[in-house]
Amino acid sequence: MIKGKVWKYGDDVNTDVIFPGRYTYTVTDPAEIASHALEDLDPAFAKNVKAGDIIVAGKNFGCGSSREQAALCLKYAGVAAVVAASFARIFFRNAINAGLATVAAPAAISHINAGDGITVDFEAGELTAADGSSYKFAPLPPEVVGILEAGGLVPYIKKEMANR
Repeated sequence: MIKGKVWKYGDDVNTDVIFPGRYTYTVTDPAEIASHALEDLDPAFAKNVKAGDIIVAGKNFGCGSSREQAALCLKYAGVAAVVAASFARIFFRNAINAGLATVAAPAAISHINAGDGITVDFEAGELTAADGSSYKFAPLPPEVVGILEAGGLVPYIKKEMANR
């Protein structure tokens, strides 16, 4: 379960504005990757985001190219989760692989505003908005929760292999 402050964006936020393509092959340090998060969409984001904050967006979040840095820059910036009406499939998978929680909760999006505090309970499949209203979403499967708790797919696999 997480509780965080909301950064809100619209529909079709693509990977090129999440992590600008001009940095894809030149920036590798996690702190520097984080410093470019959303800079072409919201120049204030990387400077002001706090660990545990939550991005809320409309439909098709993460559309565009398959660059993994789009999910990584949000994770490195401290974003605890992305809640959207829907996700582009490759971003969704890259986010889980990186250990960044993603939740599709289309009914909740219009009831959440930038700056609100929201609570997301992954195991119960429930999002609670600042006004106290709650919205159901499909709970994350235990394997996905395990990947997120491990910090991503690679640490999860290493942990599973060590336990064999």
